[in-house]
Amino acid sequence: MQIRDLPYPDPGTPDARSGPRFLYWLGRNQLRGQLKSLSWGLLHQLGVAGLPLGAGLAVQAVVDRSGGRLALAGVVIALFGAAITVGDTMLHRAAVTNWITAASRIQQLLSRKTAELGSALTRRVAAGEVVAVSTGDVEKIGWFVEALSRFLAAAIAVVVVCVGLVLYLPSIGAVVAIGVPVLALAVLPLLPRATQRADIQRDKAGRATELAADTVAGLRVLRGIGGEELFLTRYRAASQEVREAAVRSARMWALISAIQVFLPGVLLITVVWYGALLAGDGRISVGELVTVYSAVTLLLFPLRHFEEIAMAYSFSRPSATRAARVLRLERTSYEDERGGLDDTRPTGDLYDPATGMLAPAGQLTAVVCGDPDAAGRLAERLGGHAADEEKLPSVLLGPVALDDLPLDAARASVLVQDKDPVLLSGTLTELLDVPASGAVQPKDALDAAQCDDVLAALVQASVDGSGDPLRSRITERGRSLSGGQRQRLALARSLVADPEVLVLDEPTSAVDSHTEARIAEGVRRLRGGRTTVVFASSPLLLDQADTVVFVHEGKVAATGSHRELLREDSRYQDVVTRRTDAEAETGTGTGTGTGTEIEITSDGGTLMPTPLAAREQLEEIEESA
Repeated sequence: MQIRDLPYPDPGTPDARSGPRFLYWLGRNQLRGQLKSLSWGLLHQLGVAGLPLGAGLAVQAVVDRSGGRLALAGVVIALFGAAITVGDTMLHRAAVTNWITAASRIQQLLSRKTAELGSALTRRVAAGEVVAVSTGDVEKIGWFVEALSRFLAAAIAVVVVCVGLVLYLPSIGAVVAIGVPVLALAVLPLLPRATQRADIQRDKAGRATELAADTVAGLRVLRGIGGEELFLTRYRAASQEVREAAVRSARMWALISAIQVFLPGVLLITVVWYGALLAGDGRISVGELVTVYSAVTLLLFPLRHFEEIAMAYSFSRPSATRAARVLRLERTSYEDERGGLDDTRPTGDLYDPATGMLAPAGQLTAVVCGDPDAAGRLAERLGGHAADEEKLPSVLLGPVALDDLPLDAARASVLVQDKDPVLLSGTLTELLDVPASGAVQPKDALDAAQCDDVLAALVQASVDGSGDPLRSRITERGRSLSGGQRQRLALARSLVADPEVLVLDEPTSAVDSHTEARIAEGVRRLRGGRTTVVFASSPLLLDQADTVVFVHEGKVAATGSHRELLREDSRYQDVVTRRTDAEAETGTGTGTGTGTEIEITSDGGTLMPTPLAAREQLEEIEESA
């Protein structure tokens, strides 16, 4: 694989069971590049290792006053010099190619996983961790992949030099052959502690990154409540923790580097001292002493690669573990005996066997759940995005389990809009340009979502002066808009998509009651004949639903119309009216719904809501009862 061939047509299926397994899979899939880098590395390292032989021949030729052997030594040195030059140049090229292609492969895998999981990714993995994996961790993993072939070349060169010295001059070669493995293995006892400190540093850096991302995302809110300094203080504290952890990690690596300098120095002094004694006794020649001394000196260069690979693995292992944790997130998928289902879009009722929730086809179903977190998890399940730890049966759309559908078919059949939808930067036309049936026009969707004031604000903020709100640009994540405006634009985008089943999680939590009432009517009108599930507790939305499903403690507790459940189920009253436990015990009190205050009295569960429209609504309930 060459850099010009990137991106990969298919980055493959990673072995994400653990960090080391992921690194092994990555190296195995780049075997050709690793072998190429290893070959050039061997040429370079053996060229370096051969220079002492030429130097020894040259010194001995001068001592013996032999011009022919001096010329031969010059040729040998020139050949080894050429090998070093070519090998080093091509090694760098091949190693950097391995680095870039490995990083590109990981980026493609992460992009594919992000597209597969969508917004569910950041609900399963912290946003800071996702950022750390896609930036710094990719670089560290690429470093290990790049350093691996150079280390192998250095290790082979060290073995060749040691064996050659033993054969060339056994008396000193034996000392070198014993000392070099000691040098290479001396730092191994320190590596676990160095790795542990590096892991701590990375964890703290990930938390600091997550805090920074949260601060930037909520900067508008922080400014509104005057909380900027509080979060800046927290980030400063987190940064100091990262700095202290980095210093502790650097101290350990400095100790390892010092050992890597000290011990080779001791070996070099030992070899020179012992070799001088042998040369003084006439047991070896001056040229042989120069050869051995030069060989030991140049051995320090490949030995540096032992320290580098230890550092690279120490830094890349936790990074690979984090990447593997993201990459092993999967949608559950089952295939039948025929080898799977074809890419069809089923229709019918939406049914969740785990809770017993049933949303009839073609109707507007409201789901009331006292626990907002449980409501969010149920909404994810209805879209086929159940968390990995949930071992629950699949949601059914008609007779077909969502887990049995191909991903594209499942996404096209069921669209989930969570309570914090994301708006991508670009024009409003680009925002609404989503895969859709074509049955709903953008103007109709914007009208149903009550976006008139949003369009006016976009025209006012437009810099092109066109006066066309559809050509107005939306800033990153819609930060220039209010929460209610972002929520309504996201709702319009979902309505334009016009899926078979639309699941809305608190779609009007950030708008006022009058706008909410009009949105409820607009959604009901525009989604007529389509299956719509709304997670809400607002009476204004609930009264528009064909069926209201009350989920309590993970199971469906009651089903009926909003008015029926108000009369018959006290637990439903508690959730919808926000009635406290103390008020429920006495049978009186004031509960607060979305934009509606409701007084609860003890005379048969009579509810007297304000404003006037809600009061008249419940008076009708009393008369009909």
